[in-house]
Amino acid sequence: MNPKLLYNVFMRDFRKQKKRMTLTILAIAWGSISIMLLLAFGEGLKSQMLNNQRGLGEGISIMWGGQTSIPFQGLGKGRPIRFTSDDVEYLQRRMPELRHVAGEYTAWGTNIKYKDKIFSERVTGVYPCYEDIRTHYPMSGGRFINNLDMEQKRRVVFLGDELKTKLFGAEDAVGKQVLINSIPFMVIGVMQKKNQMSMYNGPDAACASIPATTFAAIYGYQYFSLMIYQPKDISTSAAVETRVYEVMGAKHKFDPKDERALSIWDVAQEAREFSNIMMGIQIFLGLIGGMSLLIAGVGVANIMYVSIKERTREIGIKMAVGAKRKYILIQFLVESLSITAVGGFFGMSLSYILTEAFKRIPIQSDVLDFMGRPTVSAEIGLIVVAVLGVIGFVSGIFPAAKAASVNPVESLRYE
Repeated sequence: MNPKLLYNVFMRDFRKQKKRMTLTILAIAWGSISIMLLLAFGEGLKSQMLNNQRGLGEGISIMWGGQTSIPFQGLGKGRPIRFTSDDVEYLQRRMPELRHVAGEYTAWGTNIKYKDKIFSERVTGVYPCYEDIRTHYPMSGGRFINNLDMEQKRRVVFLGDELKTKLFGAEDAVGKQVLINSIPFMVIGVMQKKNQMSMYNGPDAACASIPATTFAAIYGYQYFSLMIYQPKDISTSAAVETRVYEVMGAKHKFDPKDERALSIWDVAQEAREFSNIMMGIQIFLGLIGGMSLLIAGVGVANIMYVSIKERTREIGIKMAVGAKRKYILIQFLVESLSITAVGGFFGMSLSYILTEAFKRIPIQSDVLDFMGRPTVSAEIGLIVVAVLGVIGFVSGIFPAAKAASVNPVESLRYE
């Protein structure tokens, strides 16, 4: 079938039914805008929420000691399970499936002073791997705690960005000294601003971190507040958790089935469940947008039926001179898809322009930081194109089938 002929027929119909066809194209465009913006909002929300979740750490599990509830090997229940630095080395040695293992000390209400400013904040003693597993990334010009700091028990401190602002304001903090409970510490870095949706002892932004060895030496703490481990393969976190119960049970003498001996927060599993919830929200938003497009599709079918009624005689003449029924079917189907494509193109283009323009507006808002901004991805574009294709096909196939079923003899008598 000649594309130029189809284009000429389409433009002729457009001129004859300019108002009706324009409204139909606008309806398709409006439906495309609805579904695309809703999907873009869902994509931005999902992306930002997952990013906020990563503020705590990606693929990690957080472990607290508990109290045994099952007698084991002649030992009674009710024994506390607590962790020391030996447990870190023990897990690293016994579980090669772990990428990182670390312990964390916590001291609350610690005085941190710079010049005449004093604040009572949380100080943690942590391991160098916190930079990656707990996303303690330093701002430019600074660094995080390293292995040498740990070995030499250096008095260095890494500040959360909010704590740095409270102490130093706009002044550069790296290289300056602060007093932590009257002991001088040198600031080696400031944490990059991050959104943190999940937390266990409060936001990292308000915390000061020092090397775990320095913390133990100064405060005399023997036991960690908690331990954190990260499997090499995040998808195996459930199996790794079972293995941790077995390994720690062998060391601390408790039944590996005793779930109260340890308390483990599987952040990776929570992230997977959260991702599924966000996927459900995206599908729901897509369905709402799809309903708008479906109504526009009814308009396309309506205009096609009207067009066939007005061109019945033309169809009959074509068939009388040899046009096959499948050509008539294809012609009207292509016209329906063309109307849908034109409306969809305008709708998708406008949606893309709106979302890109919104992303470039420099609005500082906690709500936007938390909810994210609408984002159009290639997947969203393909979904909208697929939905438009289905709507255009369904809207056109029935009118086209009716056109192909016209009786040439009867149609020539049609006025």
